[in-house]
Amino acid sequence: MQREGCRMSGGVQEPATTGMITLDDLDNMTDDLGSDSAYNSNGSIEEETEPMEDGEQDRLLNYWQTVARGHQVDVPNDMAEPIQQLTRNGRTEERQKVPFLLLSCKEKCGEILYEKRQYGKAKWACVKMQEERYEQSICLGFMKLMRYICEQNSTGSYLGMSIPILTTIHRDETHTGLSRSVTVAYYIPSHLQADPPQPTDAEIVIEEWPPTVVFTREFSGVTNEESIMREISLLAELLDSPDLCLQDTFIVAGYTNPAAANRRNEIWFLQRL
Repeated sequence: MQREGCRMSGGVQEPATTGMITLDDLDNMTDDLGSDSAYNSNGSIEEETEPMEDGEQDRLLNYWQTVARGHQVDVPNDMAEPIQQLTRNGRTEERQKVPFLLLSCKEKCGEILYEKRQYGKAKWACVKMQEERYEQSICLGFMKLMRYICEQNSTGSYLGMSIPILTTIHRDETHTGLSRSVTVAYYIPSHLQADPPQPTDAEIVIEEWPPTVVFTREFSGVTNEESIMREISLLAELLDSPDLCLQDTFIVAGYTNPAAANRRNEIWFLQRL
């Protein structure tokens, strides 16, 4: 990786063909907001044809604020509009899938232990965070990217959501924990790749990441320092040659809202150049 881990880096050619990541709804949330809510009892967004009422924006904001407090994160009131936009557009538009080529898959008794994938060169919007806790960094970084996606960019338009949201992480000097410095990244949708809108937030930087190969394993639940270190150890044990991958830099791919309790995630190891 370059620029303090923001880029994925690999010495491979771009994929000739691509496979698409299977998506879970970004807004999959586990709390039931009530039968008249935009969310059903499983926490997933239900299709609606009517526009949101004025009170719905406040309800969505209050929900985010309540959940975020559990992660010691404050959601400011100016997030109400981005939250509403992302929720509204998520009901009517298919989210952009980050394309990849599946190179191989290791299975045991019908269970996928890990996949080897090739990702092509692409542009990402990146924001570096360094909060006290990992969960604070990913939540605050994601909110910055939400503002960029929802009109706070040079075009003043909604850009469209893509997943997974990636977070690059680093082991600390002792290799027993994670460094506080992380980078949260959003894949620029394909129709904007040639000329990405510029962020109004100076802390968000558009980066072009070269092609790379990753080894990835899916896991569910919360993403905190303890769970991530556990998943790093599990994947290292499963790989035939873990020394072929970077040993101090990894990626957490998130497919669900960082505020959700039951998240769908992946841990990625990056193949050395």
